[in-house]
Amino acid sequence: MERRLRLVVVECGERIRQGGEHRIGGMAPRNERGGSVSGLPQLPGDRRERRPVHAGWREHQAGVDGCRRAAQGDERRLCPVGDLQAAIQPVGGGDEGRGWRIVAGHGERGAAARIVDGGHQQLGEAPQVVVGDPCHAGQPGGSPGGRRGIGRGGIGRPQADHQPENQDRQDPDEGRDANPAAYHGPMDLEALRALPKAELHQHLDGAIRPETAVELAAEAGISLDLDGARARMIAPPHCRDQAELLTYFDLPIALLQTTPALSRVSAELVEAMASDGVRYGEIRWAPRLHLERGLAVTAVIEAVAAGVEEAARRLGDTAPLIALIVTAMRSHPPGANVELARTAAAFGEPVVGFDLAGPEATYPAPPHAAAFRAAEEGGLALTAHAGEVPGPERIREAIDLGVRRIAHGVTSAQDPATIALVRERDVTLDLCPTSNVQAGIVPDLAAHPLARLHRAGVSVTISTDDRTVSNTTLSEEMARSALAQEMTADELAAIALNGFRRGFWRGLALSRLTDLAQRAWGAWAVTEPAIS
Repeated sequence: MERRLRLVVVECGERIRQGGEHRIGGMAPRNERGGSVSGLPQLPGDRRERRPVHAGWREHQAGVDGCRRAAQGDERRLCPVGDLQAAIQPVGGGDEGRGWRIVAGHGERGAAARIVDGGHQQLGEAPQVVVGDPCHAGQPGGSPGGRRGIGRGGIGRPQADHQPENQDRQDPDEGRDANPAAYHGPMDLEALRALPKAELHQHLDGAIRPETAVELAAEAGISLDLDGARARMIAPPHCRDQAELLTYFDLPIALLQTTPALSRVSAELVEAMASDGVRYGEIRWAPRLHLERGLAVTAVIEAVAAGVEEAARRLGDTAPLIALIVTAMRSHPPGANVELARTAAAFGEPVVGFDLAGPEATYPAPPHAAAFRAAEEGGLALTAHAGEVPGPERIREAIDLGVRRIAHGVTSAQDPATIALVRERDVTLDLCPTSNVQAGIVPDLAAHPLARLHRAGVSVTISTDDRTVSNTTLSEEMARSALAQEMTADELAAIALNGFRRGFWRGLALSRLTDLAQRAWGAWAVTEPAIS
């Protein structure tokens, strides 16, 4: 029996955000994530800030009848990957079957999807993915079919140079009728913490320990107690909007204006990552936000690198491999960002990447293309923040810059053409579910498109974004996401391994860690019990 499935628009809530006009000599958005730092003067040399583009949009959420009913009940939920049209067949016997297999292409373009077997991402000529209720992928039958063991070649072999043609290929019929083994109860957090993990999306200014903030404030002559630090640095589970979330970065940036402060916080972050089982990590921050007390950009980079080195000395054999990503701000002058890119490239390791962050709705990425060219010419890998506002335009702009990864990219799930483009270019989305819920991008972890994007063949990773602001760790983020989205052990393992395979570090050190992680996660996925 063949049925036609059409995801339709069921909710159109108009949200118009007008970009505030920035006057010369005024305060431009300052936070890496797009916020404004209260009470701090303008950055040196930034008096010619670009004027923001006034932007507005309509937010559309797609779904089917089940989602329509949820929307009528004011339950806002992002439903699967955009406006998907496909021919589907029941799987597992009976009129309804245990799930549905998509046997046509994604959208009218018929873009090929990756075959997913137990979370193992593959490329396939004929896209076939087992899904349950397409609106609620986490419902029983909603996980893709897959064996409880490891697929051919393990849970995904390392991909040389991250090229899709180097991935394993799999028979589309293999494992299609296996029962999904999704999580319906808490995972063993300690076992998860013991596994080797990689974290690719973490901001230095969002990871200051509140206790450290109190001490740094005292050194700066600022009165601050521990309760006050926590209140100003740990955001609530649901902020009014992203602007409110960004206010929790004001204090950290104000405190990170000296070499000792930058080094100390960097070292403590590395130690925190190590205690959570992170074996490879990338820390990003915007050096030009730390110039208020006279530091030069090079001095800021040196201070963070020194902190990483100090942590490695203290931790010894347990120290994770740490790389640094230098972030440019969308609101800063394009010429200044070109110089930043050149400085970062000239610094050498541990700086390996170049990023762009800031308010994407009001500051488009194309004016900073020259900075990305300079970074790439200098040997840096490219990433950019995009996809935290509705619409595919900013994600496409980031891809046009030549990025290998996108920080967030959540709203790509709303547009099938963008999903196809992300797959075609083999771009990885570094997702941070808790942070996205806090910012109001999705209403809860169950509604986050992490698992749906993975099942649609998109390369995704999990990170904390800001472990202090979001009050989370990578292990907790993985456990909560797996439970909320009813992932299988194989799916979580595949996503975890993406963090190693898609890291920017070049050389044998990361390759060895990838092999170690593959063995550990492979063994865990076989033995981890599924609670049904």
